[in-house]
Amino acid sequence: MTRQLLPISALLLGSAFLLFAGGINGLILPVRGTHEGFSALSLGLLGTGWAVGYIAGCYFSPRLVARVGHIRSFSVLSSAAAIALLLSLILLDPVWWIVLRAIAGFCFAGAAMIVESWLSDRASPSSRGRVFGVYTMINLVASTGGQMSLTLGDTTGFFFFALGAIFYCLALIPTAVSSTATPAPLVNVSIDLMSLWRLSPVALFGVLFVGISNSAFGTLSAVYAHAIGLDLTTVALFASIPILAGAVSQVPIGYLSDRFDRRGVLAGIAVLAIVADALFILFMPKAPWANLALVSLFGATVFAMYPVILAHANDHAPPGRAIEVSGGLLMVFGFGSIIGPLVAGVGMGRIGSEGLFLTSLVAHVILLAFTLWRMAMRAPVTGDAKGSFVFAPPARNATPETSALAHGQDDADKPA
Repeated sequence: MTRQLLPISALLLGSAFLLFAGGINGLILPVRGTHEGFSALSLGLLGTGWAVGYIAGCYFSPRLVARVGHIRSFSVLSSAAAIALLLSLILLDPVWWIVLRAIAGFCFAGAAMIVESWLSDRASPSSRGRVFGVYTMINLVASTGGQMSLTLGDTTGFFFFALGAIFYCLALIPTAVSSTATPAPLVNVSIDLMSLWRLSPVALFGVLFVGISNSAFGTLSAVYAHAIGLDLTTVALFASIPILAGAVSQVPIGYLSDRFDRRGVLAGIAVLAIVADALFILFMPKAPWANLALVSLFGATVFAMYPVILAHANDHAPPGRAIEVSGGLLMVFGFGSIIGPLVAGVGMGRIGSEGLFLTSLVAHVILLAFTLWRMAMRAPVTGDAKGSFVFAPPARNATPETSALAHGQDDADKPA
């Protein structure tokens, strides 16, 4: 295993630095914005801006790479993300923050796609699964570490903006000095909504509402936790523990979805998510332990939905189209990510903190109802027709290249 990972260690290290910086960037803004008195709507629009930038990055990064190459493109994107974060400290204005957060989303999508393309090209078919697993775990740990680092200092000063920018710049070094050969061009993203709908209505409809729920929480969880009086350490845990819980829960959920109708498993997860949403809304617990326990249940459900939806869509996908389907679903998830923080921000501004989980509750109820209706309309995929559940990082941290790394890419599917 060490012999397989050593040649790509520079890429993995660069990715770890990138995700660590992203973890800081994603949490320092809502925490600092709350301190500055920005409205919940303004902070929600940070997530909307990030999602717009993310979608644009997935579309236009392949063109940038085709023009100037992988290393130069990665250097431009990482340095631009660092500049955007530092400008957020200078321009303490919510309108500027939304624009700068969109730039950060563009840069993250492009930089992550470049690293994943490199890893996909370097991984042999026999080692691809292990490489993808290591890459996923490194990113989860790095992203969580970036969020938790906020507990080590004063979030009202410049330190964490500078620290995040430093790690964006550190991500440049391993790839710049790596002797690893540059890979083929990036995956070109295309969205054919009608084709996705004919393939799997549950996947297309479900991933939109999962995007709404997950992005609302990812953007405004720190704002919610601060509003109910939690200390900074608990705020950071409140934002990071759900992602780890979602990663752990994928093991039993994947086992169940490989043996039963994936739509039924998705419906069961949605029921548990609705329970978590309702408990937050009805009781609004104040004790740190109660919030962390409840948000763990929330994360274990909502961050395991996307992999189940992806596996269900791939069960219906024709041979050789898994990467195209995954890329399309990620873009639809991105569209949901534009809507979710905006709706939740308006809800929190109008009715209070519970507006965050009310947004998730509505999204999960709609998802559950539609899934149950489709189960009554269409027989499940069974037996040899089903593929295998693939462990996946949170969709917010995934790109179309993630699918190429996870599943492999046949020569026929590679860009010319």
